[in-house]
Amino acid sequence: MENFAVIDLGSNSARLTISEIEDDGTYKVIKQLKEMVRLSEDMGADQNLQQPAIERTITALKKFRDEYSKLPNLKVRAIATAATRMAKNQKKFLKQVADEVAGLQLEVIPGTLEAHYDFVGVINTLPVSNCVIMDTGGGSCELILVQNGKATNLISLPVGAVNLTERFFKNGTDKIKAEDLFWETTFVNQLFNDVWWLRKGQNLPIVALGGSNRTLAKIKRKESDFRHFENIHGFRMSVASVNQVYAEVISKDLAGRKKIPGLTTERADIIAGGMTPIVTILRFLDSDRVVFSQNGVREGILLEHVAQLQEEGKIGQRS
Repeated sequence: MENFAVIDLGSNSARLTISEIEDDGTYKVIKQLKEMVRLSEDMGADQNLQQPAIERTITALKKFRDEYSKLPNLKVRAIATAATRMAKNQKKFLKQVADEVAGLQLEVIPGTLEAHYDFVGVINTLPVSNCVIMDTGGGSCELILVQNGKATNLISLPVGAVNLTERFFKNGTDKIKAEDLFWETTFVNQLFNDVWWLRKGQNLPIVALGGSNRTLAKIKRKESDFRHFENIHGFRMSVASVNQVYAEVISKDLAGRKKIPGLTTERADIIAGGMTPIVTILRFLDSDRVVFSQNGVREGILLEHVAQLQEEGKIGQRS
């Protein structure tokens, strides 16, 4: 049996998933943790990670280490995505992490690989064969066109909830201004228009993941009084429902957004900017529904790791 820990350090949050992989190829998740670190906060035009954000991140990574370090037969895979990818002080940051978190080696993966892992996590856990997968994070947005169960095209765009908010809501997000929202929507729509293959996804459902997108589902499920409102894997929403939730979010000031059931208070300042890409792509592709996935990068990494162990003969084939 192997304990396999996956750390996913994004622009807004750091996440840990620990799984037990049995000798027969079966596995189960035994621990999941999330810390809101806002790593990309105030990177600005010079694209440097700021020290307060670095310190928050290192504190979170130390908490993760405390969880997995005591486990036997342990393997750790730690990846960093958009914020670290873009940072000009990336090398200094990676060294600081290694020095302060017991030699933890963060692997900075390209956006295309992040999109690939999203695809693997989704296609193996949801019954979808034709769709557009959309992962909106804090600093990037991955898009994958899936046709007949294959990822035919994929891309990572350098926009997400944090950097879109900082770019278009310069006067703050207490009250959402129509002008700011208009320019953000126009910018995002133009980005989609520049992705030549994206219109091949016309009328296909959107499979959504990432914190901002999942919040849509959580708000709707809380509103509908689902008992386990956070269990959103496979949950579907119509475009009308998405628009209704989005309209509610952008109509409220910051204090009002913090009171919306299903929306965490630490996400309230970036949620309007973060939801805009999915609302925009639904119109861009004339999609009629959204299917939500709780599985993405970390699950994709786990599934590929299990397959590699099987290929090497270290574990059996899962029955």
